[in-house]
Amino acid sequence: MFRFDPTYLKLQKLIRMGEAGQPKEGESTRPLVSGGSGESVPASQLFTSLPALNEAASYINQATSYLGSCFSDYSVEYGGQGSCNSISQPHELLRLTSGADGSSPVSVCVTPGQRCSTSSEASTSTAANSPSRESTETLSQSSNAIVTSNGVGGFYGISMFQGLIERARRTVRGSADDIGWLQRDPEMPPVEDGTDRFNKILEDIGHGVHRLPNTLVYLLVPGLFSNHGPLYFVDTKTKFSKLGLACHIAKIHSESSVEKNAREIKEYIEELCWGSNKKVLLLGHSKGGIDAAAALSLYWPDLKDKVAGLVLAQSPYGGSPIATDILREGQLGDYVNLRKLMEIMISKVIKGDIQALEDLTYERRKQFLKNHPLPRELPTVSFRTEASISPAVLATLSHVAHAELPLTNQATKLPVVMPLGAAMAACAQLLQVRYGEKSDGLVTCCDAEVPGSVVVRPKRKLDHAWMVYSSLNEVPLEADAAQVCEALLTLLVQVEEEKQRKAATKND
Repeated sequence: MFRFDPTYLKLQKLIRMGEAGQPKEGESTRPLVSGGSGESVPASQLFTSLPALNEAASYINQATSYLGSCFSDYSVEYGGQGSCNSISQPHELLRLTSGADGSSPVSVCVTPGQRCSTSSEASTSTAANSPSRESTETLSQSSNAIVTSNGVGGFYGISMFQGLIERARRTVRGSADDIGWLQRDPEMPPVEDGTDRFNKILEDIGHGVHRLPNTLVYLLVPGLFSNHGPLYFVDTKTKFSKLGLACHIAKIHSESSVEKNAREIKEYIEELCWGSNKKVLLLGHSKGGIDAAAALSLYWPDLKDKVAGLVLAQSPYGGSPIATDILREGQLGDYVNLRKLMEIMISKVIKGDIQALEDLTYERRKQFLKNHPLPRELPTVSFRTEASISPAVLATLSHVAHAELPLTNQATKLPVVMPLGAAMAACAQLLQVRYGEKSDGLVTCCDAEVPGSVVVRPKRKLDHAWMVYSSLNEVPLEADAAQVCEALLTLLVQVEEEKQRKAATKND
């Protein structure tokens, strides 16, 4: 049985409509609207004489200009510069449906200093007083003329469509091309795996063997939003003090830019050295590691005799995909105004600087490390972890603050807890699904490995918040955050001693 194809029927209908619009032999090709003397009225006067059409044409022109401006950054050029196929400014291109003699369409450009023409216009240019040429010149002088065109509409549609595809591609790709750039850069020094040594030190600490010397001052540098977490590093500092170690937490405005915090950390180091006459060992968590590294990079000539080494724990040394996807144009943050919300929250609510988040994007990190690399002679240890995404983390609560209730003569302290583990697991799952990268919830593993450092890669699943906030349901036989910090600093001391021995051997 023969079956009619709907597409075929539609094509036949379009063909009949097109034939109906063509002038037949013997028919007049004069316009429907003419002047009183019988002469044709120019297109600009045609729309003026019909207010309804003029209003509709004006609306179409405004809509076309608006759409053209929306996608002007993503327009596609066809042909060379100055060609009719170049559509870098689609809303400035006008086109005749047909010439006065029923010939092929004629294109004109209303952009000052440019003029486009099709092959049909070139073929009619031999006639000096050709109606088609006169009509073309009239329209080219009128930037307000509205002319429909199937050909330009096709080019413009293709330009818009490819612009949308390009924007969608950049949105989907996100930070995929930036993650792990440190490992791909041939100029970056290689890392050394110190996981086995770290595990041995951590095991000794669990048996009560502590090797951190009291001849150093230990400075803990907190990360982003630490000013709003009263217990940030507090447990670690308390346990260090019980061991008889001089330990301090840098009181910086963590929501400030990296360079501003670097100056404050420099002043902290100089003050500690002046007061104790000891070298300083730094441990920075998250953005705190970036701030501490920036202080040593920018002011190394002044600090090289005052600093013994640096530990970067879960720091986005190469950059953060979370910060980049929020702030970079064309990313997911554009579609929900996330960039504006973050700017309001940081600048207005917590009185910080949006540059603190911008400094963690891949673009800023690449630029900063190119201009201010970390000194090669500085002993460095980097610590990166992977967050658990199992359902068990949903029950994990982090102790972030105390609430005092004056119910009796003595104020009663109640723990303030937050499900940070669940939030980190959700972010880690997002990065795993979108980029195929393992992370602690905020920082990918490869971006936390500092080139030239001794890297610690524990098998234990630890999220980004675990390092600084104690959990209410800690595993009794597992090391806590304070012990992990102690093990990292002990490993750093060993790395420093090895470098000193190597330097002494070279001098001999």
